[in-house]
Amino acid sequence: MSDAVSETPAAGADSPVLQRLSTLDRFLPVWIGVAMVAGLLLGRLVDGLDDALAAVEIGSVSLPIAIGLLVMMYPVLAKVRYNELGHVTSDRRLLTTSIVLNWVLGPALMFALAWLLLPDLPEYRTGLIIVGLARCIAMVLIWNDLACGDREAAAILVAINAVFQILAFAVLGYFYLQVLPGWLGLDQTDLDVSMWGIAKSVLVFLGIPLAAGFLTRTLGERAKGREWYETTLLPRIGPWALYGLLFTIVLLFALQGDTITNQPLDVVRIAVPLLVYFALMWGGSMLLTRALGFDYQRATAVSFTAAGNNFELAIAVAIGVFGVASGQALAGVVGPLIEVPVLVGLVYVSLWARKFFPDRATNQPDTRPSSTDPSGAPR
Repeated sequence: MSDAVSETPAAGADSPVLQRLSTLDRFLPVWIGVAMVAGLLLGRLVDGLDDALAAVEIGSVSLPIAIGLLVMMYPVLAKVRYNELGHVTSDRRLLTTSIVLNWVLGPALMFALAWLLLPDLPEYRTGLIIVGLARCIAMVLIWNDLACGDREAAAILVAINAVFQILAFAVLGYFYLQVLPGWLGLDQTDLDVSMWGIAKSVLVFLGIPLAAGFLTRTLGERAKGREWYETTLLPRIGPWALYGLLFTIVLLFALQGDTITNQPLDVVRIAVPLLVYFALMWGGSMLLTRALGFDYQRATAVSFTAAGNNFELAIAVAIGVFGVASGQALAGVVGPLIEVPVLVGLVYVSLWARKFFPDRATNQPDTRPSSTDPSGAPR
């Protein structure tokens, strides 16, 4: 994210993961934990903070949170080498694998876990099903970048998720909350979500930073060349992804501080299926991509894309349909409480598991000018 995993003579590729992380990234779980606690304390101690944060919204999301998301995503998207995206789009096996994991297995797994583990809590169950339908278009770029995954592949997969989200979210919501429960003799729930509402969220939180990142790289390389862009400019803007992430986490937890601290047992009940979901989606995706012969970089991009969820969209949908104080909204808010530390941990697991995967250098020709990212991190 900042320097990612740096490769130096003193700490080469065979060194322990922690030794190859920059100081900023090495303590990422600590910074995130501090941000969570700070957010919860703000939500508990500052009267009227919820109303103040929600006073101005963009696409049903608080303006300060929207700013945090844009700041978080812009540096990552500025790192993407857009002229090399053709290498990714030509890999039909990669695209097919990601689509099946994200839009067939992911929602089905969350549906099954929600019904198996929350049969007596219909509001939380519905909230988790909505979370399962909201495929990640934001933080997955951060986790993939930290794990030294394929940046271009992640950008393409996120774009595909964005398109599918616009086209399929409402349809899949109807299927998993109305049709499938009816077939199975289970309780049914209505979900009235407009495609335009989803499209606005995607256009704001993916479209703006994507356009900014593309223009930054295009104009920067045109003005001073790729070497200057990747060795001088990117290291300056890179840390802002972490700052944006921490800022967003503080605000997300501040908005629901009272709810989370006042209902700890409910939070635990919601957390259990989420923990199982992240473990199965990420672990299963890594095993599947390893069996299919993917190199580490693309396996990582596929796995983190499959495991992550767009909690901003899920929260916005839950609030818009069921209300800000609903159990469905609480389930959405608990999502990042569990996802952030779990996926940070999986970044470390992923870097450790790299030795079990064929590297791009030995798996397929690489026509890129450099095998390292701007900070010297191995791609």
